[in-house]
Amino acid sequence: MKWKRRNREERSQFLPRLLFLAAFFMGGVVLGQVLAGRVPDETGRELSRYLESYLSLEDGGLTPGDLWAGVLLYGRYPLLAFLLGFASIGVVLLPLTTAAFGFFLSFSVSCFTAAFGREGVLLAVGVFGLRCAVTLPVFFLLAVPALGTSGALASLTLGRGRRAASVTYGRECWQRLAVCAGVLAFGLCVELLFGQRILHLLLERLLA
Repeated sequence: MKWKRRNREERSQFLPRLLFLAAFFMGGVVLGQVLAGRVPDETGRELSRYLESYLSLEDGGLTPGDLWAGVLLYGRYPLLAFLLGFASIGVVLLPLTTAAFGFFLSFSVSCFTAAFGREGVLLAVGVFGLRCAVTLPVFFLLAVPALGTSGALASLTLGRGRRAASVTYGRECWQRLAVCAGVLAFGLCVELLFGQRILHLLLERLLA
């Protein structure tokens, strides 16, 4: 009965923790847009030249480097969120990580729009759309419970174990990780197989 009561309490806290982390994510998004507005115009021209050179490359197929780069791009924030659930410092680092996620995503998209105007939005969707559609839900699905466990660990540390419930990582935690890993792997496979073709078509249209 005790573990059932604890599960009910965790579910009741899911939405407040989600909104808390979402506020940090939106703060990072706003900061990314503000700082992107101060980027020199030369940055946009450099991005244009990079994309033009990308178009001139021949399609040589996937390489191990492409695979590892994709694993890093898809897995870095979700994995970090999961691992921070095992440390009391995660109660501080998880909000900062969420803000960093929003900042770098917003900054990157803003650079595309600064370089290509309205068409840059379409190009940004081609570059980041699938990845964000997969990684954002997975990140928050892992980060919200991790915030709860890291907060409980912080309570144990600060209170020296008094008046604080023990922290457990049950089967649900590992099942959640397995499902999220499967979703990330599926998204990565789709992007590796079709993402380059879609981006190539968009670039041909925008840079023609």
